Amino acid sequence: MRILSATDFDLRREVEYGSPEQNAAVKSIVAEVKKEGDAALLRYTERFDGVKLAPEQLRVSDEELQAAYSLVEDTFVKAIRAAAANIRAFHQREKRNSWMDLQPDGTLLGQIIRPLRRVGVYVPGGKAAYPSSVLMNVIPAQVARVPEIVMVTPPATGGQEGIDPYILVAAAEAGVREIYRVGGAQAIAALAYGTDSIAPVDKICGPGNIYVALAKREVYGVVDIDSIAGPSEIAVLADDQANPAYVAADLLSQAEHDEMASAILVTTSSEFAERCRSEVERQLSELPRREIAAASIRDYGAILLVDSIEEGIRTINRLAPEHFELLVEEPMRYLGLVENAGAIFLGPYSSEPVGDYFAGPNHIIPTNGTARFSSPVDVDDFIKKSSLIYYSKQALLENADNIMELARREGLEGHARAIEIRLQQLQQEGRQEGYR
Repeated sequence: MRILSATDFDLRREVEYGSPEQNAAVKSIVAEVKKEGDAALLRYTERFDGVKLAPEQLRVSDEELQAAYSLVEDTFVKAIRAAAANIRAFHQREKRNSWMDLQPDGTLLGQIIRPLRRVGVYVPGGKAAYPSSVLMNVIPAQVARVPEIVMVTPPATGGQEGIDPYILVAAAEAGVREIYRVGGAQAIAALAYGTDSIAPVDKICGPGNIYVALAKREVYGVVDIDSIAGPSEIAVLADDQANPAYVAADLLSQAEHDEMASAILVTTSSEFAERCRSEVERQLSELPRREIAAASIRDYGAILLVDSIEEGIRTINRLAPEHFELLVEEPMRYLGLVENAGAIFLGPYSSEPVGDYFAGPNHIIPTNGTARFSSPVDVDDFIKKSSLIYYSKQALLENADNIMELARREGLEGHARAIEIRLQQLQQEGRQEGYR
């Protein structure tokens, strides 16, 4: 890993979202699925996954869902149930309620909160099969009381129509029963526009490859999306009392995700930096995904030297990393200075995988510096809000002149007259009352 001063490192990372060829391919796929529906889905599934399906095979049967349990270990089922319970308990704390406020003049203002009606969850398959992502997408939607949650995930490549059994078990444990064996940009288009087999949704969430990300961007506006995620990131701020083996392992836990993943250590000690660099090399040589991790460390990894913990946190705030580990003595002392990070891990035993899999907070977290203005997926992502306004006669009479003044200053006479006609009518009624 490179060791350099934080002042010499470009802290703003820009990631290109697809080549012109990839963007053009996605636009074509989305347009064809929108036009042809199931026929396009089946054609692209055969082309990209090597699986030829009949229309009735798109949906995963209840029997297949239950059969998946025989293909996974009991220890996995135990772990997924414990993780689901933690995730559900955390997101229950995020729930909001509708509210109304009645004023003395009869005005009633409020906010009505309702769940989205139908949500689509994309789950990667093949080499990138992540059962944990099923829980992280589905459970907040359930807590928000979304009535319909549909999942799409690609079939196994090479002519096999089956789906990773660990994904199916996670879906079953989360309570998802509507699952389709379709992936890629074509699956995103199907969720957005609907086909004969798949009804359209209101929002699409979940990670995927570059084609999935581009397709989500293409259909945004027709439906809502969670985000367009970039490569995974971790930043660790450590003093010289931290354990180099812990630091190296945590950096590599993200580097193994993707060749473009970013793993950065910020430290106040050049000696500690050297120890961590050596430890990264040692652990990297033993890592099963070492080729991927090595490319990530080489191209996007770095060890940044700072003069103080406070300068280190300023560096972190500029990075705005997806995952941030604060491995210093008394981490709570510095927590209030951290402004920009998707998820914050405090102390030596709060390793990033604790959050990725089990603790309860969502692991779908803003990347590419967007933690400066966005947040992890939570219950709010699956609700919508309606403002409630009731003005009494008294309230309108008292405020009509102010409303008309603002409307006319914006050149919107029709707005002003919508108030004026009511004011005139009320004034007329008042005069008539006076004659009686």
